Amino acid sequence: MSTVDNYKKHFNELAIKRTNRRFTAYYWNEISQYCNYFSHDDSSVLEIGCGSGDLLAAITGSKKIGIDFSEEHIKWAKEKHRDSGIEFVLMDANLITLNQTFDLIIISNLIGYVDDIQNVFEQVKKCCHTGTKIIVQYYNSFWEPFIKFSEFMGIKQKTPTQNWLSTRDINNLLFVSGFDVYRNSKRLIFPFYFPVLSVFFNKYLAKFPIFRFFSFNIYSFAKLLPETHIDNFEHKHTTSVVIPARNESGNIENAILRLPKFGKHIEIIFIEGNSTDDTWQKIQEIQKKYSATHDIKIGQQKGRGKADAVREGYKIATGDILMILDADLTVPPEDLPKFYNAIASGKGDFINGTRLVYPMDKEAMRFLNYLGNHFFSWAFTWLLEQRFKDTLCGTKVMYRTDYIKLTKNRKYFGDFDPFGDFDLLFGAHKLNLKIVEVPIRYRERTYGSTNISRFKHGIILLRMCLFASRKCKFI
Repeated sequence: MSTVDNYKKHFNELAIKRTNRRFTAYYWNEISQYCNYFSHDDSSVLEIGCGSGDLLAAITGSKKIGIDFSEEHIKWAKEKHRDSGIEFVLMDANLITLNQTFDLIIISNLIGYVDDIQNVFEQVKKCCHTGTKIIVQYYNSFWEPFIKFSEFMGIKQKTPTQNWLSTRDINNLLFVSGFDVYRNSKRLIFPFYFPVLSVFFNKYLAKFPIFRFFSFNIYSFAKLLPETHIDNFEHKHTTSVVIPARNESGNIENAILRLPKFGKHIEIIFIEGNSTDDTWQKIQEIQKKYSATHDIKIGQQKGRGKADAVREGYKIATGDILMILDADLTVPPEDLPKFYNAIASGKGDFINGTRLVYPMDKEAMRFLNYLGNHFFSWAFTWLLEQRFKDTLCGTKVMYRTDYIKLTKNRKYFGDFDPFGDFDLLFGAHKLNLKIVEVPIRYRERTYGSTNISRFKHGIILLRMCLFASRKCKFI
């Protein structure tokens, strides 16, 4: 009997027996909850190797399809979730014939039972569009001897010989199959439920260095490599550049003069907010002066803070891509094509500027600000499990379609970020976007003074980090 036939026989037998997951329910629920964090009401979801369909039933989504090569498991799934609206299809992961694409594809507890993993990943590409995200969940190879011992002692039901691959091996297989792995996550030290003990080990202890090494489950997050689907990106997209301006009268015209042309079309949106100088008058003057050569829209915010100004600008933006350019011009407008190229070429879904790579002008950033930026960069690297060099750079770029989704999910983190940086970064993480940083040379102001209160705003940012840790880390 071939390996594949052996796997089919094993899983058909499990389905016929209606194997009770009560003892391991805690383990399976943890996987479902984590995957659900990255799925949304309007997401189309495909699970490959769906088994009895419990994971699909537990997560949100507008359209959910599960495939499996076990006839008996598909029968069981259809019976168990007959009123769920989920479609279950008998199909081998080695030959996927679905003629549709999905926003999210989940491969959970399947890799160990696949004869040719690379072929499965290549089959998955058939179901991907440019924004599709892949979540591959598999066992930590550290636990292989313990699992085998449990099976030998009769503590765990015996399974056919399975693959025990390292994270490096899985990531390499995804890469050679045409996928870009942008994040790895480890979760669950203690796979069974015991009051207090399970919460302490899994919700808290497993999130810290060293202890993460012992986590049972590993997740690889991936998307299509850019070169597999991007064509003529240089002139493909329109862009809206939102410039929030408070007491920046002397910088308004330079923002226009120094902004290079890129992409298909550029829409410039000035949003003035609560200025005590003639910034609003200057914006109106500049709009009229350059109306023949530039597409300029203007507005005044009703609320306060940069985040409110940016959101006002996004409301009237029509571009495919949304950019923020601070009116102080400490991020040079000349660098914006770098951001456009990074997102339009598919290298990332959310582009974050970083000021802490190149040497900066002497007076560009004060020492306390410098220390604070390094602290929040470290905090975000830990919180979002992705390396960040700079979280507070004002220039951030994303697709307008993704921003619309972000606004729908904003209630998850709350709405108290006065700057907008954390709101966008947390939202991008929740949307499972690939975040890429673009280094820029941070320049000294040539006009005006900063609107940031270092200690007051620093405390606000710290509170936001603590709040977000409960919402995206300790879940």
